[in-house]
Amino acid sequence: MQMPVTRMDTMTMRITTTIMAAITMITTATITTTTVMPYMTMVTIITITTTSIATIPTITTATSMLMTTNEPNSAGGLDEGEAAALYRLMTWLSPAFPVGGFSYSSGIEWAVEAGDIVDIATLADWLDAMLGDGSGFCDATFLVHAYRAAEAGDKATLNDVAELAAAFVPSRERQLETNSQGRAFIDITRAAWDADRLDAMIAACRTPLIYPVAVGVVAAQHGIPLAPTLHAFLHALVSNWISAASRLIPLGQTDSQRVLVRLEAAVATTANRALNATLDDLGSATFRADLASLRHETQYTRLFRS
Repeated sequence: MQMPVTRMDTMTMRITTTIMAAITMITTATITTTTVMPYMTMVTIITITTTSIATIPTITTATSMLMTTNEPNSAGGLDEGEAAALYRLMTWLSPAFPVGGFSYSSGIEWAVEAGDIVDIATLADWLDAMLGDGSGFCDATFLVHAYRAAEAGDKATLNDVAELAAAFVPSRERQLETNSQGRAFIDITRAAWDADRLDAMIAACRTPLIYPVAVGVVAAQHGIPLAPTLHAFLHALVSNWISAASRLIPLGQTDSQRVLVRLEAAVATTANRALNATLDDLGSATFRADLASLRHETQYTRLFRS
């Protein structure tokens, strides 16, 4: 901690005055350099040799110097670009980011009413299937290909990916969910975190960007690495599913975290698969989950929009 220079200048003059009072009868005096170093700040007092008598004040010069210290970077610290990328990912994929994710359950509400999900074990199994063999893997793959097309500035490929992604949505309510979140994500990030070429890439698509495609395009235009973007997206997706289920089963906060822990390995596995998948690898084997999103539309009592 460094003391302000102005305070040290005042201290310097007081010390100088005290010293000079003791040598008022000396005709010539030489005061050696004195160094005061409180709180990592070095103040050097230099008194110029002069001729003085009792009735003539001694001329004194006080010079202060700040000792600057360069703090070394801690081992493994983030550079400026990495810190900015992490900050934006944590913001964009936080439950607090206003894309309306809290109002959708992706068909989980019907699964709870039908008795398919009743506790931690059945919820974890349901979400594991959705993540690895259903919409989770498909969304992750679309994010990867949208990101790479946007990063390369390949508008034609991006448009193809966006159209295919929209066609893969299995129900009207799921389409409402992913379209609404995609539109909100783009509008908010563009208003607060705009990036070069983002408007041009979005305009190149003839269909509205569903949520994972929107995340991939925006992350690419901001230069955020693909792998952490994908992991953060899947973590946010799973967290939103668990949040919906916690209000439907219901689950306590600790049990919700236990489900999240059980899905940690599945998130990593799905992300790695998606990073290496082609569009020909896309496919879903979660018929019951797709059926749940279809039947939710006519469900008698509903808390969620999908």
